[in-house]
Amino acid sequence: MVHDAGNLVVHDITATEAKQGTNGYDMQMRFVITAVFMLLPLCAQEKQEKQDKGKRPIPNPTNLKVLKVTTGPEVTQIMRTFTSGLGVQCNFCHVQGNFASDDNPKKEVARHMIEMATEINSKFTDGKMHVTCYTCHRGEPEPKTAPEPRAAQ
Repeated sequence: MVHDAGNLVVHDITATEAKQGTNGYDMQMRFVITAVFMLLPLCAQEKQEKQDKGKRPIPNPTNLKVLKVTTGPEVTQIMRTFTSGLGVQCNFCHVQGNFASDDNPKKEVARHMIEMATEINSKFTDGKMHVTCYTCHRGEPEPKTAPEPRAAQ
């Protein structure tokens, strides 16, 4: 019920409206917000389960002749440095789908290069790695033997 008392409008509400809020709107919103907050963790949990299913464990390597590591994650980390140092992908040295295969001759070249870098680094007394693939290759498949010519100024 609305009463006009000059400029002041007074709205009388019934006892039911007072309990429900404004026509039940407050209660409906409270219910919706509560439901959303209760269902939100379930949605996040499903997403996490899907991510866990998508990740396969990295198998331990086979046919390692030069690298002194034993686990898949260790080999993966080393291979990533080769990828960035030479600017190539896995199939540059490996047979696609069979990393243990020696059918790609570039794999034997890579082994010789690893041995060479290991020998050079062993001569430093501080034990740090001073020479890597990137030292010569600079992100290219072929080593750089001279600096790039400078542009004329």
